[in-house]
Amino acid sequence: MGEISQGQRPSWEVVAKEHAAEQLNNIPAAWRLPKDTLGWLSGVGTADEGRLIRLQAARQSGLLSDRELDITEKHTARDLLPKLAARQLTSVEVTVAFCKRAALAQQLVGTGSFISLCTSCLTEIFFDEAIERAKEADRYLEENGKVRGPLHGLPISMKDSFVVKGRHATVGYVEYLRQPLPEGESTLVKLLQDAGAILYCKTNVPQTMMTADSENNIFGRTLNPHNTQLNAGGSTGGEGALLAFRGSPLGVGTDIAGSIRIPAACCGIYGFKPTADRVPFGGQNACPFPRNRLPGIVPAAGPMANTLADLRLFMDVVVSEGRPWTYDGTTIDIPWRKLASPNPNNHKLVVGIAPEDEEFRLHPPVKRTIEDAARKLEAAGHTVVRLPTDPSRSIALGGRLAFAFYGLEGHPSNAEMEAEFGEPLVKSLAVGVHPFARNPPPLAPHWSEAKKVAEWHRLRGEYCDSWRRAWLEHRLDVVLAPGAISTAVPHDAFGVPVYTAAWNVTNYPACIIPYGSSSKALDPSPMKGHAAFDADYNPELQDDAPCAIQVITPTFKDEECLHAAFIIDEVLNGA
Repeated sequence: MGEISQGQRPSWEVVAKEHAAEQLNNIPAAWRLPKDTLGWLSGVGTADEGRLIRLQAARQSGLLSDRELDITEKHTARDLLPKLAARQLTSVEVTVAFCKRAALAQQLVGTGSFISLCTSCLTEIFFDEAIERAKEADRYLEENGKVRGPLHGLPISMKDSFVVKGRHATVGYVEYLRQPLPEGESTLVKLLQDAGAILYCKTNVPQTMMTADSENNIFGRTLNPHNTQLNAGGSTGGEGALLAFRGSPLGVGTDIAGSIRIPAACCGIYGFKPTADRVPFGGQNACPFPRNRLPGIVPAAGPMANTLADLRLFMDVVVSEGRPWTYDGTTIDIPWRKLASPNPNNHKLVVGIAPEDEEFRLHPPVKRTIEDAARKLEAAGHTVVRLPTDPSRSIALGGRLAFAFYGLEGHPSNAEMEAEFGEPLVKSLAVGVHPFARNPPPLAPHWSEAKKVAEWHRLRGEYCDSWRRAWLEHRLDVVLAPGAISTAVPHDAFGVPVYTAAWNVTNYPACIIPYGSSSKALDPSPMKGHAAFDADYNPELQDDAPCAIQVITPTFKDEECLHAAFIIDEVLNGA
């Protein structure tokens, strides 16, 4: 990666420690809390230890004023924008409120074996710059009598892989801290700032961005604010944790195997993976794959938020008003279609329930959530179709196809990866989940790489066509499926994300809706992980962890996906 020998430069430990300390120092001194206060806010030594949201840690901290608590807890992004435009709120006070809450989210400590760790949801912190930009937005509005753009004055957080001028985008690699600071920006960063958004921080990811545990050797491990003994998901785990703590009104992630949807499900928020290339993806740091692209599976950028309305706001602004093709030539220039507002009383859906995969058995809370959602939808007058098991479109097959494509770069050993990275692997990589990729659909060993890719494309085409036939045969509007076999699980135990990766293979848009929670009273029996690398179900530890469902539609039916999600969310959550 670099041309300087290891003996001529500081060790990775020194580089990582110095950068992490620098980011902590970017939090104003008045917003940094003593360690004993952080422990008290985190409930250390109490029955609710580590349950930061239940403990109302932000409200108890005294760091935020009543007005700042109101801004961060009672307003969605869609609520804030008209108030900013009407000068009922200033961009400065909204930005300061979310910066304070993000600062607190970063500092709060874990519990159990993680008691010495902060929640570490942030990577690059640039609050001072954001507040200055917010001042400029307020001046612009006062002097011109109009907003700068459709996201005028709104703070937005983004995954670490997005490049912001003058800020590192390490994607969890210490080596990237040795590189010059970027002078350019990701295309989506430019678009959002042109729309008037205020960027104020970036959020944590796992080393390689290919595990569901957001841990790296620079910024540490992101902990779940619902229960710090559980994971926050990945690879957009920092974003999921920050949003769940209400430290951001709207966040942006990426997804090639579930990296938006897994953190959304783990952290009890909404997340949307659009059809690839509807949202600009260009200009991000080139990891985990060269040019961020592979034959067969294309990653997608998309929104994460605390309401569906904010997901749709993001898509409408970025895809229609932002005209993304003018920023990124790889983006497909299809404006966002405005469908009629859904009314669950007169718009009935045909909902296909994806069958549980025999290789990847669902934990009891997840199975109960899916069954309960199906019953409620049926009771509300929607047609529920329980799709039959079919090997040609199984979730396991989709997962294996996905990992076959992910593995085109080969499968280096842990020692080879550590030698290349110049630093040790984090545990979720070292435990070896990725050998799942070594069991792809069978191919002749003597085939060239090009012939193997062609065969995987053929198999992918068959898989997509099997789902097409199911959609037509049952006249489906959407498929409803779990986001994973489990809720959030103990750290480094998430397993293989087949229930999300399968929909990356088909390039179908998919939306996570939080619904209910795990319950040791309703689901009292422990369960061993059925497949290799799958987590066990621990009723006590996972009690009250958020549950979720996943809503899927065919490619380029992004508008229909969110449209149906609104209807389903109304039935399930009364949203």
